Formats: sequence, structure tokens, C-alpha cells
Amino acid sequence: MGEAAHSKPLKGEVALVTGASSGLGAQFARLLAGQGADVVIAARRVERLQMLAAELASGGANVLPVAMDVAEEASIQAAYDALQVGFGAPSIVVNNAGMNARGLAVEISAADFDQVFNVNVRGVFLVAREGARRMMAAKRPGRIVNIASMAALKVLPGLTAYCASKAAVAHMTKSLAREWARQNINVNAICPGYIETEINAEWLGEESGQKMIQGFPRRRVMPIEALDQALLYLVSPQSSHVTGAVLAVDDGQSL
Repeated sequence: MGEAAHSKPLKGEVALVTGASSGLGAQFARLLAGQGADVVIAARRVERLQMLAAELASGGANVLPVAMDVAEEASIQAAYDALQVGFGAPSIVVNNAGMNARGLAVEISAADFDQVFNVNVRGVFLVAREGARRMMAAKRPGRIVNIASMAALKVLPGLTAYCASKAAVAHMTKSLAREWARQNINVNAICPGYIETEINAEWLGEESGQKMIQGFPRRRVMPIEALDQALLYLVSPQSSHVTGAVLAVDDGQSL
């Protein structure tokens, strides 16, 4: 029994992962499910979620796909309602959903700017707040991990709205950590560097992408699993004394 518990250190935890239909979100869901957590995967693309849920269930995981648009508060609340019915109160929230809008500051539209902030800042806040409310109601300690970006730490040309939104997430993480400290809810952020996913793989192979990569200290982008150990640490009891941290996991790209 002790060996089984050791092999599944997140057994008994209930985790919500947003933006789980592809990329980092899907990777995080696979990781947490493999560690024994009951995992609720949330995103707008329900068909992709159902495919991932079938994959995880075939490996013995308890997984629930739910539709969620982080730009809509009612959608967030409905997803948490489904989570609570299926698995009980959440103990882990991985706030991964996000978007980008490229464009010089003098050219980006107000609508695109607002959309970036609605998803990357307001959405992250609403998901964290609803998760914390339910943790508090259940008197359950929790860990919330917000996925920010190295753009919170370093200016990325042509991405003013994105950089500003991720800087807001980093500071909001500290504010929420302070506010919820006595409720035993840890709130931390990970700031990833460039990671190759299906969304950016084509651009990274183009001349402009390769030029950027050559400017990195190690002249490479990170693999999809590069954040695994940092995430596992922040959602595990081993990080019980870590809250308000903004952790760069970027292979030195922000230096």
C-alpha cells in the first residue's frame, strides 16, 4: 500500500486544468492524471477534450471533460458545478488558458487588446477566485498555479498587450497569495519561455522564428515536458511553504 501511494502521490486530489484541449494544458492533464489526481479538463473545444478524456481513461485515470470559456463568468461557474458533482471540491487549479494578439502598439485594435486582457487576466482571476471560493467552503487546503510567461519578466517586441497581461498575472498571483494565505490556499505562477507546441511549431521553423531562437543563450526552445517538475512541485504538499512565488522556467531565454 505504501508503494502504491508513493507511485501516485496526488491520489485523492481533485485538479482542474483550463485550456486543456491542446498544448501545455493537455500535457498538464496527462501529468496530473498520471500522478493519481482526479482531473477535470476544461476548454472551449469540447471534441478535443473528449479525445483526451478517452486517452486518459484508457490508462485508468478518473477524468471529466467540461466546456469552459474563461471569458464568460457563467461558463466558469458551470464548469466548477460539474467538477463538484463529479469529484467534490477542487484542491488544485492549473490556470493555463490564454491567448495572444500580435501587432505593434500603434496598430493593434482596442478590441484585440481587450480580448487579450479578458482571457489572460480577467479569466485567470475568475477561475482562481471561483476555485478559492469552493476550497474555502469545503475548508480544503488548495494550490493554484497560474501559467504566466517570460513575457512578464522581459519585453517581447510586438507583443505589448500580451506582455502587459502576463505581467498583470504575475503581480495578481502575489496579491491573491497574500489574501488567501490564512485559508491555506497557495497561489504561485510559472513563467515559461518558448515551448514548441502545435500552435507555434510552424512559425518556429520559419526564418523569423529561427532568428529569435539563435538569440537565446542556449539557442533552443523547450520541449513540452519542460514544466513538468515545476508544476508537480507547486501542486504537491512538498511546496506547502511556497506561496506568491513567480518562477521562471525558461531555459535562460529571459536573460
